[in-house]
Amino acid sequence: MTNLVILVGRIARDPETRTTQSGTSITSISVVTDRPARKDGKTYKDENGYTAKDSEFHRVTCFNGLGENVAKYCTKGQMVSVEGRIHYTQWEDESGTKRYGCEIIADKVDFLTKGRSGTNEDAPDIDED
Repeated sequence: MTNLVILVGRIARDPETRTTQSGTSITSISVVTDRPARKDGKTYKDENGYTAKDSEFHRVTCFNGLGENVAKYCTKGQMVSVEGRIHYTQWEDESGTKRYGCEIIADKVDFLTKGRSGTNEDAPDIDED
């Protein structure tokens, strides 16, 4: 059996980090991916003449060292590649309604572009070949 996810997209907002009571560091990012939008089974142009796109936002969770590196070197708008697995959660809210969630638990995050200027000069080099 296999549960493998590979995403390549842009970070939609700056990473958010928290620490659990047991000391585990958890960093969350939202990665947006685009694909051509379709009407009647065909792609189409938007009002600016570009191919219209449908965007999907993916919640990505990074633990401990990986999360610390993502928090330190990644910023909104940066292109990343994420490898990990899908994780589903279920809980009851305050009113007793069952809620469901889906996230990607990251095993690896590669930085495909550098973040905003001045924020990650010490980041590992990017292989631009």
